[in-house]
Amino acid sequence: MARLTRAQQQERTRAAVLVAAREEFAEHGYAEAKVDRIAERAELTRGAVYSNFTGKRALYLAVLADAAERTRARAEPPMESPDSVGRALGTFARVWLERLPLAGDTPGNGHLQLRSLSGVLDTESARTALAELVRFEALLLALALESRPAARGRMVRPAQLALTLLHGAAGLAENAPGVGDPFDLTRAAEHLADIALNDDAEPPHLPFIPRAQPAEDPWAAPRGLADEITGRAVDLTDDGVVVVLGVSRLSAAEEAVRSARPRDAVTIVVTTSDPAETGRLARLRIADLVACLRRVFAADELPRPRIVFDDDGTVPAALGRPSVDDLTEIAIRVRDGLIVAHADGHGAGHAVADSGAPHRGRSTTTPSRRDLRTRSE
Repeated sequence: MARLTRAQQQERTRAAVLVAAREEFAEHGYAEAKVDRIAERAELTRGAVYSNFTGKRALYLAVLADAAERTRARAEPPMESPDSVGRALGTFARVWLERLPLAGDTPGNGHLQLRSLSGVLDTESARTALAELVRFEALLLALALESRPAARGRMVRPAQLALTLLHGAAGLAENAPGVGDPFDLTRAAEHLADIALNDDAEPPHLPFIPRAQPAEDPWAAPRGLADEITGRAVDLTDDGVVVVLGVSRLSAAEEAVRSARPRDAVTIVVTTSDPAETGRLARLRIADLVACLRRVFAADELPRPRIVFDDDGTVPAALGRPSVDDLTEIAIRVRDGLIVAHADGHGAGHAVADSGAPHRGRSTTTPSRRDLRTRSE
């Protein structure tokens, strides 16, 4: 038998730890689970566990993220997409509510099924990241809803209300399994489409964001990245906008998406200084949401922005930023394989996306290569 490579052995060890950790969390819950028992279940040393995961919280998030990614991989598209925003919200709610624990489930197993984060995120940075992720989830759900016939403008606020309703039901079911009728909750979600909300006003700070800087730079785009929504490979040299966002800046994605031109390929690159915990939290939340979206909407009706995880920071490094944190925001506009505009800092995504066309009475057109050569002469 051929000897396993180091990478293969590490992957086998990691898989064994995840299986053992899921059993431990299902039996004892997050608070009472012990890393020593997880090592015993996996027939490994405590050191072998810590060589793959930084601690119990990272292990728990890895177990949840792994489950969410498996669910997403199994998600089948619907025979027919809902024909209205209300029906789409109701169908999304029904799919989402399938995770609610039943009265006979053990607490630990019920928490895993719910993807419960109760008692897990006990730092300010983790709570900030979660808040940004929920806003980002609302944006993705809204973009799918806006593809429905008769959708009235932007749907981010109704999407936020729907997610609040569903997470509230999950919190109640976590402590009192069996409480709450999923059919009633589904009907309630449907009616959220009819609530009158002013969701079309642009944020007042947008006119004050500095304009993107024109450029004509070669773009050595990293390869091997995949879109979390479709699973397809992503080519960052496609004409459009690439926005690198730390997890705690993900709400800025809406500014970039709304300001981009209709034909732009918009790519949101998610990065973090803490891949072991914050990165896994982001993977969990986005994979969980996408799994539901895939079962509600046809493939060509899923949100158009491409979502890429870059735990190693290869994209910001290629842009001259070898170190990043959860507040990072960098953006570029790509045309014909060149970087033709760039921006850094809060509002960078909007500035670069907005650089492609006149907007709000000012000219923000990105110069072409011919124009740049003419100016330099």
